[in-house]
Amino acid sequence: MGEAQLEEIAQDLVARALRAGASAADATVLEGDGFSVTVRMGQIENLKEAASRVLGLRVFCGARSASSYSSDFSEGSLDRLVERTLAMARVTSEDTASGLPEESCLGRYGGDLALYSEDVTRLSTPERIALARRAEEAALAVDPRICNSEGALFSSTVGQKAYANSLGFAASYRASHCALSVTPIAQNGDQRMQRDGWYTVARSVAGLESAERVGRTAAARALRRLGARKVPTCQVPVIFDSETAPSLLGHIFEAVRGDAIYRSASFLTGRLHQKVAGENVTVVDDGLRRGGFGSRPFDDEGVPPSVTPVIENGVLRNHLLNSYAARKLNLRTTGNASRGVAGPPGVGPKNFYLAPGDTAPEDIVRSVKSGLYVTELIGFGVNIVTGDYSRGAAGLWIENGEFAFPVEEVTIAGRLQDMLNHIALIGSDLEFRGAIASPTILVEGLTVAGI
Repeated sequence: MGEAQLEEIAQDLVARALRAGASAADATVLEGDGFSVTVRMGQIENLKEAASRVLGLRVFCGARSASSYSSDFSEGSLDRLVERTLAMARVTSEDTASGLPEESCLGRYGGDLALYSEDVTRLSTPERIALARRAEEAALAVDPRICNSEGALFSSTVGQKAYANSLGFAASYRASHCALSVTPIAQNGDQRMQRDGWYTVARSVAGLESAERVGRTAAARALRRLGARKVPTCQVPVIFDSETAPSLLGHIFEAVRGDAIYRSASFLTGRLHQKVAGENVTVVDDGLRRGGFGSRPFDDEGVPPSVTPVIENGVLRNHLLNSYAARKLNLRTTGNASRGVAGPPGVGPKNFYLAPGDTAPEDIVRSVKSGLYVTELIGFGVNIVTGDYSRGAAGLWIENGEFAFPVEEVTIAGRLQDMLNHIALIGSDLEFRGAIASPTILVEGLTVAGI
């Protein structure tokens, strides 16, 4: 279907709901094609192609609301969907914060955000398989110690999304995404086997790293883990590389979400316009980044994107909000509504990132006399309410500014509020590989628990 057709379906579904007695309604229609292939030791293990089309409806009966979805677009099915959703809404509890955004908030970004590329659709199935094979072959060819592989994966999605509501807003957009990854296994003699990997993601095939580079990088990362060992428990500077630092930033995102704030389920509750981090820390949520993985011309309530300063020189400037969280906090939505087709909108990131510094990653390493360089985080021992942080990790030990040996089976512990205030250095290597991004960072005074 074309985008205009999807918009018409969404508008028609909203009109049906209003005729049936809803006081307000909105609808989302999604259509997409997905592909994935996994190659292991040169052989295809899994290959999947799937097309999907689904729509969701949310209705309001005053302060009561409900939502439902269907993949059946027939007339009879749509009528039943409306009836069923209205019946659910009429028996739910009232919530005065629920509802569509204020009409003055609605709109779409008129420029080109570079979310869609034709080359993703033009790539043939044999070419996609070949990319995965080439990545794995490149990894296996790096060193005889690369003895096995957990496989290489190429995946892609192309789709379009339409949204309409009873305030008269209707719009749609297309998006594409592709990714290539490989995970080789290294072993040296009788040493324990080690695995690691590398990946590349982009909106277009042309934006991907070459398959050979992905394979070589993955192999190098696996090889440097050979001979990994524990270290004695100590308190040292810890460097999170640009692959693990986004995980730390993701916890900050969870803490500034409006739904966590109004529930008092965040260690940043009540801290708006107060200092919460070091003066070198600036965090931004940018919905206007071209090609960004969190960019879109409107959010899932029809609000246009914007650039929201979250932490500015250490001061918490804004929470991230959809219209519901904004009403609960007596604020204005920041255009961060996010949902699929079922349920009410949540709060999601646009392009949420830590602003880069001017220090090269290698200079950050050279600045550390003794400490840990983290390349992998394991587990989810983080409490957003209290800020307590404890996660398993692997990486490289630093002595006198140089990598000394690989480390595994250690735990990093601290408190997020202290970590924000003890970011000593911020790297210059910011790269967006998802909706949350961060350069390399050095955090002082963390506990590394090992032997």
